[in-house]
Amino acid sequence: MNENFIPTQLTRRDSDRLKGYKELLDFYHGRHWEGYARRGEKRLTFNYAKVVIDKVTSYLMSGINFAVDAIEDSAEARTRAQRAEQALYQVYEDNNLEQLDFETEIDCAILGDACFKVIWDAGTKKVRITAPDIQGIYAWWVGDDTSRVWRVASRYNLTVDETEILYKVKPKGKTANIVELWTDREFELWLDNALVERKPNPYGFIPFIIYPNLREPKKFWGMSDLPQIMEPQRELNRAMTQLSRILELSGNPIAVLENIEESEDIAVKPGAVWNIPEDAKAYLLDLLQGGGVYLRSR
Repeated sequence: MNENFIPTQLTRRDSDRLKGYKELLDFYHGRHWEGYARRGEKRLTFNYAKVVIDKVTSYLMSGINFAVDAIEDSAEARTRAQRAEQALYQVYEDNNLEQLDFETEIDCAILGDACFKVIWDAGTKKVRITAPDIQGIYAWWVGDDTSRVWRVASRYNLTVDETEILYKVKPKGKTANIVELWTDREFELWLDNALVERKPNPYGFIPFIIYPNLREPKKFWGMSDLPQIMEPQRELNRAMTQLSRILELSGNPIAVLENIEESEDIAVKPGAVWNIPEDAKAYLLDLLQGGGVYLRSR
């Protein structure tokens, strides 16, 4: 099933999705302005997008619990259900899933997708749950049935020490590009585009759970919560930046001179005296008159 696979294929796969992920992450981290600022231009950023994501996720994840019910009304079934529930709570504690769930759900709200990896740790003899970066996850499904995922690739980078600890291989460079390729029958490990291991899948299933935030009909990948608040957020930044400029100019007022052909030594400072012709007029430009600040702040 994987005979024609090479890791370099991943570079060209899902390029639009990965580009979208980067743009969403940039926005979440406060990079809201489009284009480059002109020299000396002030741009204010009020990152309410991050506040909304973090707060909604915190509310969503509060009070989550689980229970295992017996499949039949008998003492033996209730005992099995109780043991299963205890085992699940042990896995929950061992993997600090409360924190992992929260972090992964934030990723899901920002990017629209998230992922868990569930494996058996032979060293500790425990279930190990991690949350791979969805930007390194690729999935293949059967035809138009997005529920039938038949292959998953996970791509990530490791340092030299990490590579030697995990895979007993020393990479040539300072970092190693790792690709895990999973089907329900096979597992392949690629290091810097070279196949270093191929073996039967020890689980008999793909140990990844890929789930969307909100799924668009007929689509596999999900939708982020950010697009619907991006333009209001940008408009708020624009409005507050304009208000900041007005306040700055009001603190350093502009002197307006009428019917004066030339002017020298016109300084706006306390106690300043201006000598102007009889028919001339001089005043300070009041940018805050007429309730402008109030109207702009509404």
